[in-house]
Amino acid sequence: MRKKKVLIAAPVHQILTQGLADAGYELVISKNITQQLALELMQDCSGVVTSTRLQLDKELIDAAADLKWIGRMGSGMEVIDVAYATAKGIKCFSSPEGNCNAVAEHAVGMLLSLTKRITWSHNELIKGKWLREENRGVELEGKTIGIIGLGHTGRAFAKKLSGFDMRILAYDKYNRTDFPSYVEQCDSLQPIFDEAEIVSFHVPLQDDTFHYFDSEFVRTMKRPFILVNTSRGAIVDTNILFNSIREKKVIGACLDVVEGEPFSAMNEQQNNVFNQLLQLPEVLATPHIAGYSYQALFKMSKALLGKIVFFS
Repeated sequence: MRKKKVLIAAPVHQILTQGLADAGYELVISKNITQQLALELMQDCSGVVTSTRLQLDKELIDAAADLKWIGRMGSGMEVIDVAYATAKGIKCFSSPEGNCNAVAEHAVGMLLSLTKRITWSHNELIKGKWLREENRGVELEGKTIGIIGLGHTGRAFAKKLSGFDMRILAYDKYNRTDFPSYVEQCDSLQPIFDEAEIVSFHVPLQDDTFHYFDSEFVRTMKRPFILVNTSRGAIVDTNILFNSIREKKVIGACLDVVEGEPFSAMNEQQNNVFNQLLQLPEVLATPHIAGYSYQALFKMSKALLGKIVFFS
């Protein structure tokens, strides 16, 4: 009997590869996957594990006549044409519970580093500058933060912040129940627009969240605020962000993701604007690593394995 094949097109922990092998799968592992290579490798695969490296579009899905399931390391299902896959009877799994703690810790770390000017003052010390007054920090205690999206990562972030004695507002378009006691549920974005001093995005990238942060969003905010984005780069219009910082409407930005990322995929305008952002003392950025901790890789792999094996 021919073994079922699975294409591993993402960095995974060995708990997943060993678990799939134990479940009777033959593994096809590609560390340098491309769309074209995937078209060839997926032809006789019944499963594929991906992250952000592939677009599981109609062409790729149709290339795999035996495809039964798609596993996503992480949470962003925008890389998969879920509707088309589901219509063909193909199960789609994600593993947001696996990296939500990593993302939450990273977001807190970025927020602390920005408000305490840790990274900026460290870089000044390297240049021989000893500036205390200029690097006076701001405390999070007593601040009001608005969390947009209270899924796995939003909840994890709120839990971390609950120990900082902050007021935590949260709005979720899809979830209106079971909010933690330390979170104030918002039925609309209005309380966040009216009262938040910090705004953090934890939403998927889809039609209604593309450029969620735009000129209208900034205009509606009643006070200058800090932006945190650890979700997807295209949630934030980079040009609007840059202009909003220059106009002092946004007083700080923590960005783990950016529109058009990585550098090699950015067009000239995106590259220019992002490089200008990086020069600003109000901006702290990292290369999409919030959910990529060593522990998260294990936890995502374990969660995904459980869902795949249960389905199989």
